Amino acid sequence: MGEILIGTEAIAAGVVTRHELQRWYRPVFRNVHAPKGQTLRLYDRTYAAWLWTHREGVVTGLAASALHGAEWVDDDIAIELIWDYIRTPPGITVRHERLADDEITCVAGIPVTTPARTAFDLGRFLPRRQALGRLDALMHACPFVTDDVLMLAERYRGARGVAMLKDVLPLVDGGAASLPESRLRLTYIDAGLPRPTTQIPILDEWGRVLRTVDMGWEEFQVASEYDGGQHQTDRAQYVKDLRVLPKLAQLGWDVMRVIKEDREHDVIERACRALRARGWDGRLCPPPRTAGRRTPPAETAFRQRKSA
Repeated sequence: MGEILIGTEAIAAGVVTRHELQRWYRPVFRNVHAPKGQTLRLYDRTYAAWLWTHREGVVTGLAASALHGAEWVDDDIAIELIWDYIRTPPGITVRHERLADDEITCVAGIPVTTPARTAFDLGRFLPRRQALGRLDALMHACPFVTDDVLMLAERYRGARGVAMLKDVLPLVDGGAASLPESRLRLTYIDAGLPRPTTQIPILDEWGRVLRTVDMGWEEFQVASEYDGGQHQTDRAQYVKDLRVLPKLAQLGWDVMRVIKEDREHDVIERACRALRARGWDGRLCPPPRTAGRRTPPAETAFRQRKSA
């Protein structure tokens, strides 16, 4: 009595009695039960959701990305499944989507969309910034070929969200080590700055790797690091940072440290100043995006301040 099961099926097979089911198990979804007292992790909830579909659904979305190894997926997310059903319980999202056999694989005993199909769905159904972070995480854990994703976009031409997917897919970079790093990289790109490279190794005078920075512009020796909560709670990491940053400066690197509380405008301004000080002429990048409220590109903002 330690596994998640379909109630009526387990009773019919003699695995448990109706009394034992009521006494020792609790419902997760309709007719799907887990042992009482068991903490359900994401895999457990995903497995239970698949059982709820009578083993007919295929897991997709964030749960699928987690099964493929992507990090930073919370245990309590809604489990997305491709299945033909209308009424869904809380905690499950059913998508009525076409799905070919070559878009399905099996992970840990559960039918799940392939990495390419998972990327196809993530890029279509999530807001742009979230989509990039999740696609970065999937690419980091289980590299997929972007051309395969584009082939699916062609296969399902006209499907919901394909235009959004095509917008974000060229920006995917498996070098991002966290969701905030993905958002920071996108902030720089949308501001009209050159596209930063991720995970840049900086060598000391003896050719040894002194530090690998989150992202930056190697040509200009400008780097940007996102300091998350671990930098504040990990004393050893904090001390290591204090010791290595002056050495990076001696090697000619300007390393900008970004925290959650920084304002986006200030982050862009700092990067613009650092790049200009190293010779960036402002003409190395495509025009910035203007979706949503209009944000002037970094170069325009710089000229406005200069003329004022």
